[in-house]
Amino acid sequence: QVQLVESGGGLVQAGGSLRLSCAASGRTFGNFAMGWFRQAPGEERDFVAGIDWTGRGTYYGDSVKGRFTISRDNTKNTVYLQMNSLKPEDTAVYYCAAAPGPVLTTGRGGYDYWGQGTQVTVSS
Repeated sequence: QVQLVESGGGLVQAGGSLRLSCAASGRTFGNFAMGWFRQAPGEERDFVAGIDWTGRGTYYGDSVKGRFTISRDNTKNTVYLQMNSLKPEDTAVYYCAAAPGPVLTTGRGGYDYWGQGTQVTVSS
């Protein structure tokens, strides 16, 4: 089992920044690829960003490329999502997820463990 707890969400004006954190506990964090997803009301849960277990491989959804950065600190069992130039359409609940194995994946089905989510609201 892996337990994931997100933090760092909140209300921010358009153009602002937030940094989300996801603290993991349980099984060895370094054995998992990690991802961030988001879900707006009435929408599907979409892939935002993923990172492999080394931290050197990353991948982003088209809507956030160039604005968001995913990173991880395996010594702290934590993955981060730095979000810059936020837009109202970034408003959603953001979820952290863990996928067993070294390779990052963009599909929800590849992730076995999920956090409870943190709300991000961007005002115009």
